[in-house]
Amino acid sequence: MRRIDPTTPETVGARMPSIDDHTEESITQEPTYVETFDPAADDQPCEAIVSAVSALLEADPLELSPLYETIETSALDSLFEHANRKASGNHQVWFTYEGIDVGVRSDGRIELIDSSGQASS
Repeated sequence: MRRIDPTTPETVGARMPSIDDHTEESITQEPTYVETFDPAADDQPCEAIVSAVSALLEADPLELSPLYETIETSALDSLFEHANRKASGNHQVWFTYEGIDVGVRSDGRIELIDSSGQASS
């Protein structure tokens, strides 16, 4: 996995839209933290999500609630495994975990948005 600074030219303006976005402000809000996983190398998005959220919150991953209490982890991993295997376009999923909005794309990009301000600065 490689961490990406969301202010670099390759990430600025790359916001993934979500049907859960309710305001103009949330549509244009830049990610607080970006991480990637490599779907071609069989990296599992669920592992990368927990790693990214724990890094953003500066918490031990074992201190976080289990991801499966928020989202069906096997279904999420299967969705992205299928999308990678079939090369069927770019899929994305948004959900909230530990108070952080998490966006995951089948190309391996994970965006975290801390709307609550709970992440350390």
